[in-house]
Formats: sequence, structure tokens, C-alpha cells
Amino acid sequence: MSSRGPSYGSNSSIDRRIRTLGSVSLGLFIVYCCYLFSLQVVRGGEYRSKASNIARQSSQIPAQRGEIYARDFGQPLVLNTDSFAISVIPANLPAQRREEVFSKLANLLQIKSEEIKRKVVPAYYHLYQAIEIRASVPYAIVTKLAERLDEFPGVTWQSKPVRNYVETGSLTHVVGYVGDITRDELKILYNKGYQSSDIIGKAGIEKQYDLNLRGTDGREYRMVDVKGKSITSEKTVIDPPTMGANLVLTIDERMQKIAESALGQRMGSVVILKPTTGEVLAMVSYPWYDPNQFSGPSAGDEYARLLQDTKNPLMDRAIQSSYPPASTFKTVLTTGVIEEKAFPIDKKVLCLGEISYGDRVFKCHIKKPGHGWMDLAGGLMQSCDIYFWTVGRDYLGVERIVEYAKEFGYGKLAGIDIPGEIEGFVPTPQWKDRRFHEKWLGGDTMNLSIGQGYLLVTPLQVADMMAMVVNDGVVYRPHLLKELRDPGSGAILRRVDPEIIMKSRVSHETFAQVRADLRLVVTDGTVKFPISTKAVTVAGKTGTAEVGLLDRWHSWFVSYGPWDAAPEEAIVVVVMVEATNPWEWWAPYASNIIYQAIFANQGYEDAVDTLGLRYLIPRPGRAE
Repeated sequence: MSSRGPSYGSNSSIDRRIRTLGSVSLGLFIVYCCYLFSLQVVRGGEYRSKASNIARQSSQIPAQRGEIYARDFGQPLVLNTDSFAISVIPANLPAQRREEVFSKLANLLQIKSEEIKRKVVPAYYHLYQAIEIRASVPYAIVTKLAERLDEFPGVTWQSKPVRNYVETGSLTHVVGYVGDITRDELKILYNKGYQSSDIIGKAGIEKQYDLNLRGTDGREYRMVDVKGKSITSEKTVIDPPTMGANLVLTIDERMQKIAESALGQRMGSVVILKPTTGEVLAMVSYPWYDPNQFSGPSAGDEYARLLQDTKNPLMDRAIQSSYPPASTFKTVLTTGVIEEKAFPIDKKVLCLGEISYGDRVFKCHIKKPGHGWMDLAGGLMQSCDIYFWTVGRDYLGVERIVEYAKEFGYGKLAGIDIPGEIEGFVPTPQWKDRRFHEKWLGGDTMNLSIGQGYLLVTPLQVADMMAMVVNDGVVYRPHLLKELRDPGSGAILRRVDPEIIMKSRVSHETFAQVRADLRLVVTDGTVKFPISTKAVTVAGKTGTAEVGLLDRWHSWFVSYGPWDAAPEEAIVVVVMVEATNPWEWWAPYASNIIYQAIFANQGYEDAVDTLGLRYLIPRPGRAE
């Protein structure tokens, strides 16, 4: 028996295995070559860009907000002032000196060290990204910091302009103010390009036209290592910032100051409107506040103080407060009576000073003994409650009164281009039934007929009501923006054109009669003596709204002038003085001063002296 060694197969089998292994190796080599080709050639640009971006750290260069001007495009009402923001780069702070630097920086900025520590928490100590500690820092503080730079390792600063409200006072509510964007605001505005570090408009024009004012931020790039530490001092500005557009308002600065002075320190508002365009020439609300306080170190404290103020200085009373329109609403009733022929305009109603209805006695507010026999013109001229109670309840009716109230724009937004406007309220029998589960009574119609009860309107809505009378039934959207202008060249980028928002079905003849009757209110009626100006012919209607107090009422006067000129030359003036002020029936006297100053080209003081009203102006120290 013979023995054989181990068998390793034939030569052909070995060759096949070698060829298979070679084929697999060649295939893998080809795949890797293709992949490398894809990485380096096909997608090389993409990866080089990513690598470059990883090596470059970008920071934002804030764009300056556009400036805001009055209608003459003269000196800006709002501009930007150079200011600085102080930041800390945590990783550049030596650990052994961290507490010392925090303490010295807090003393320099006059804040507590804890405020810095809340922003620069231990989890950030390894970061090379700057963390802003305080904005709105004046140049003097930056100078002190620069002189002692060796004492503040890791502390840096950058330019960050702040808003400077040159004209404050009554323009505050029109212009508004800016502040840091909140988390909730960022959720809404993130898709529009807003970031967590942005300053945005919080109220007024600043908020309404924030997208136009904010401009486009620039970007600054710096080469950094993997930890974010700068590896070169060279900076390259890739995208320079672009300043926002300048805004030109419809506000006439002279009229604004006259209206502000005429209202004085009385809680209330003034609206001056150009009826044929909807331009708001002046809009005053008192009390007001200083928006510059919102950009300083104590901004939060100042805002909290204003929120707690019982006088509500943050509220724009021209559009955000609603009141019973009182006898100014008789303008609406007069229009309805004439147009509907609900009651002959020459037929008279006997006013004996009071009228009984149900278990109540309604007393005429203007003349306790009664006016005697009153027709429509006389009832409006003397503001006779008895006349309008009778005609409103027995002839016009609640449905048509409500219809005409809405026809004049009550109960809906006027659509002015600043935030916060409210709708007011027009009551109906259906509403009362749903709200109180009570039937609408004749007494409710009587209250509605003289602008009392549940009816609520804003001063701007009252201005639009009178604009409809002046314009023969047309109302233009009230607006505060006149133009957008290029910040560099001053070229007009966009002009706001008049926009019709309401057209009445009431006839021209009816409106002509209403205008004639409103003129009689001034020449022979309730404001014959308060409206004494000879500079312009005025037509209008007073209103004295009851608020449940025995010694004071809301004081209204809505008017327009010149009465005898083309509508294009007229202005509408609404003065509303709240019952929170001591009673002095100031609305018509304030209107008198406004008309005198505007049309006689006088200042407030000269107008007061011309009209002989110095004795009515509160002296220093006298309670308002």
C-alpha cells in the first residue's frame, strides 16, 4: 500500500481563484476611483464651499433703520444715533480672572455682576462667539474700556446705532417705538428673515412699516479654527448693510403742535383729517410717553411703570379708545330723517324739558325748562334731546338708525395704517337679546338716537363720519404714510394714493341740507360763542356724553372748515376731552384755537390772544 501527500487541487482550479480575486480587486479599485472622481471633480466645488464655510465665521452687521419725516420732508422726526454694544468672548477670558473681569465690567456699565453671569453661563466658557452684554452704550464708556483694555481680556465692542426720537410729545403714538424681538414675535416673523438679535418696531409707524424701515443687514466674515477661535485678524465684509427706506408721513408738524397745545394736559385726543384724501394731518393723544426711554439701560423698568400707570399713556386714544358719541350722533340722525323722509323737516316737536316713556322721565340735557317748538334744523342747532328722542323712537326706528350708523362707518375699522385700532360698537335688538336675554325697548332707541346707551365710537370714526358729510357720501381710507423715499438719493419709491373705502347711497341734496344745518349750529346754535374765530367759516356739532358722574361729562366737538369752500380746501377737526378731566366743556374752545391758528397762520399763543381766551388757559400750578 502506497502513501500520498495532501492534495491542493489542480492548477486550473488555482488559476480560476486567482482570476476571481483579481476581478474583485479590480472592480473595487474602479468603484473607489469613480467615487474619488465624484468627490474631487463632480462634487468638488460643493465640498470646497462647505469646507470654506466651516473655516469662516460670519457675524451680522446691523443695517440702519430708515428715518421718519413729517409731510414737508424737512428735518427728521426720527433718526439713528451712534451707539455701541459691549460683548464678551467667553473663551478669551482667563479662568483665573473671570470673576475680576465680570466685576470690573459691571462697575463700568453700572449693572450687577449677576446680570453678566446670567448671559455668560459656564456652559458657554469654551465658546469664541461674542455674547452681547449691554446695548445702547455711549461712546464715553467705550473710550474708558479702550483705555484700560488690559484689564478687560475677552471684552469687545461694536457699533450698534439706536433710535433717536427727536420729536416726542404727542407724536409718540403716531411714530411708536422699537425694541428687541421677542420669542413669540420671532416665531411669526422668522420666515420673513428676522433673527433673534433683531430690533423691531413695537407700535405705531415703527411697527406698521417695519419691513420697509429695517433695511438689509450685512455680513462680516472671519477665519476661525474648529473651536471658533480667530486665526487671523483680517476681516472681509462680503455683504455691506443697506439702510432701510425713509418714510414721509402725512402729518403736518405745525398742525400737530397746535393741536397738542390746544388739548393741553387733558386726557383725550385730537384728529385733524383731510377729507378728500384721507390724509391724517394731526393726531394727538394725551397722556403720552418718551420712546427714547425704551432704548436705555432702564428700558424694562420704564415700560413696566407705564403699564401700571392708571392714565394708560401707552394707549392711543384717537384709535384705541371708544366712547358714546353723544349729540355728535345727531348728525347721523339728521341725515337719516332727511333721506328717508321719516318726519317732515319743517314739522315741529314741542320740547318742555322732559318726556315720559314707560316708567322713566327723560330730561333734555341742554335746556332744562325746554326749547319750545323745534323743527329738524332747530333741533340740531340747539341739540334738543326731546326732538331726536321723539323722531328717532316713533318715526325713524331702531333698524334704520342702526343702518345709518353703519352707513357712516360706525362699528367697523376705519383701516388706518397703524396697529391697534378698535371697531367701536353699534348695538342692535338681536345683540341685546343674545347678550342680556332682554327685549329691546323704546327707551333703548331713545338712548341710541342721541348717541348714548351701548353705542361706542372712536375719535377717528367720528372724523370719518364728518368726512362723509363733506365729501357728499365718500370716505377715503385714513392714512399716515405719504411716501417711501430712497435713503441715499431721496427719490420717491412709492406714493400712497387716496383709496375710497365707503360710498353712501344718500343723495347729494340730503348732504347739502345736513351741511347747512351744521353751519347753523355754529352761527346760531350751541357753539355760537365758543367758535368765535373770524379766520375761517366753521360747521360742526357738539356732544356731551354722560358717563354716570354728576359733575363731568365727555366733551366732543366734530367740525370742518372752511364751510363755504370746495371740499379740497377743507379740514375735519375732532376734539374729544374725557370726563376724567375736571369739567370745562373744552372741546369747542380747543377747536376754536386750532382753526384760528391754522387759517390765520398763527402760533398757539398768538391764536389764544387773538381770540381773547387767555383767561381760560390753566395757569402754572392749576389743576388740569
